[in-house]
Amino acid sequence: MTALAWYRERSLSAAINFESAFGQAIARIKEAPQRWPTYFKDFRKYTLRQFPFGIVYQDFSSEIVVFAVAHGRRQPGYWRDRV
Repeated sequence: MTALAWYRERSLSAAINFESAFGQAIARIKEAPQRWPTYFKDFRKYTLRQFPFGIVYQDFSSEIVVFAVAHGRRQPGYWRDRV
């Protein structure tokens, strides 16, 4: 993940905190994927509070697919060409 690599280059503690926040976010999404708001069409977005990133995902009947870990202030919607 590019974001994690960026944090690792600058601060090991920031990288550890980012990885932890990301892991917690994934766990929360798995627990209740419909809890977070629709962001674009059938995609939902979980926003990390401590970091300027959102996890863009879709909830299918058999799995949850993460399409992007998107920076909140750079190139909005860059991930849309992945779908």
